[in-house]
Amino acid sequence: MAVGVPENAVFAAADAVLARGERPTVERVRLELGRGSPARVGGLLDQWWGQLAERLSGETRLPALPPEVSQAFVAVWQQAIHLAQGVVEQTMDKQRLVLDAERERVAAVEDQARQDAAQFRQQAAEAVTGRQAVELRLADLELLLTQRQTQIEDLLQQREDLLLERREAQRQHQTLQQELQALRLKAEQERVVQESYVRGVEDRAHREVDRAREEGKAVTAQFKEAGRHVEQLQRRLESTQNELSQTQQRAAAQQARSETLEQQLTQLRQAPAPKRKPRSRKPAASMSNP
Repeated sequence: MAVGVPENAVFAAADAVLARGERPTVERVRLELGRGSPARVGGLLDQWWGQLAERLSGETRLPALPPEVSQAFVAVWQQAIHLAQGVVEQTMDKQRLVLDAERERVAAVEDQARQDAAQFRQQAAEAVTGRQAVELRLADLELLLTQRQTQIEDLLQQREDLLLERREAQRQHQTLQQELQALRLKAEQERVVQESYVRGVEDRAHREVDRAREEGKAVTAQFKEAGRHVEQLQRRLESTQNELSQTQQRAAAQQARSETLEQQLTQLRQAPAPKRKPRSRKPAASMSNP
């Protein structure tokens, strides 16, 4: 609202309102002026009411008239002034009440405005604090995301290494299976040959008992030698089976480890990534492998 309305402008506006036959009030005078604060206009309007009585008293000077007419006119005019002063006093009392109420309302509005401003300042401070906390949390999340990405890359590399080890173990397992199969086939062939030899010896023994008795020692020696050879083959077969069992156990352990790493990798990929705020990123130190 405008402040500092000239005194003569307020008085002229009050005279114009009074000339229209209306009682000058703060709102009517402000409407007539088109500007002015209620406090400023109300204070000047009080002065205008105080000067109105003096202005009316000054109008008792009359031109030269017959004494009877002059006395009667003055008596009437003084009576009118007296009545007008009573009306003015009542009006001024009402105006003072209105002005006091307006002043109280303005004071209440100003007090509420001060309270609102203090509340807004507090809210602004809380908002700044909240924003700083969010920015700090965002920085922590970005660092954690960088570390998680490094972990994922390490896990992927470990997975590739384990897959290579698994393929190598499978290749070795197949090689051992083939060697075991070859040893079994060779042992079976030697057993068949031995059985054939034994049957031939028995047949010849039935046909040539006397000759067999003479050659019994040699046959027995050959049989013992064959038995030792069979035992050697049996021990070699058992050793090969043990090596195959250990290889299968290592392959199963590597398979379980690979599945565990794949599950960890799946969980990391399914974890929700926080929204990232564009900012300058500093390289984070890589985390150690779990």
